[in-house]
Amino acid sequence: MSVDRTLLRELPLFCRLDEAELAQVMRHALATDAPRGTRIFAQGDVADRFYLLLRGWLKVSQVTPDGQQILVRIVNPGDLFGFARALNRPDYPGTARAVVDSLVIGWPMADWPLVVEASPTVAASAMRTLGQRLDEAHTRLRELSTEEVERRIAHTVLRLADRAGRAEQGGIRVDFPISRQDVAQLSGTTLHTASRVLSGWESRGWVASGRQRLTVTDRRALARLADPD
Repeated sequence: MSVDRTLLRELPLFCRLDEAELAQVMRHALATDAPRGTRIFAQGDVADRFYLLLRGWLKVSQVTPDGQQILVRIVNPGDLFGFARALNRPDYPGTARAVVDSLVIGWPMADWPLVVEASPTVAASAMRTLGQRLDEAHTRLRELSTEEVERRIAHTVLRLADRAGRAEQGGIRVDFPISRQDVAQLSGTTLHTASRVLSGWESRGWVASGRQRLTVTDRRALARLADPD
């Protein structure tokens, strides 16, 4: 489907472009509705397109050599994703799937130089995205190496609340379906351990969780646990 340009004007990525520049950037772009559960691309597929998430949330997972599936990242609205060529690889390193009804914009990978030339903001955003992913990888590696599991889970829950949280009565609710298994994988621990920790926090009034939902009800308590110094 064609792209509603008024929606793009709300994004920092495009808000500074004039009409001619925006038309150039969007010349080959296609918008696609992605109902919950839709796979945008699969691990190992040829990376022939790159994407922008306009609305909704995606989870990116990987299958390890021993067949274990792990959640590696969450794609937030406004994020560029799927530009595997920037990693010097011809295929997608993970599988991206919509966890709520979403809207994505895709460009042919061959259009990357054209888009960057028309909008240096896009190139800067891509660099920021890569930097953020590298920083997240380093942070998670440091936490795995130096922190006890409860602190790691606290950091994970706080990141989810800060990046994908919606304030509501009683706390900050993660604004997409999130399971305890997801929290476990993002924290580098087992489902049993994550469930035990989250249940303990519930009894203290720090979080509220249920099937595919998570609400932070005492952010200060989690912050003190995550960074006691």
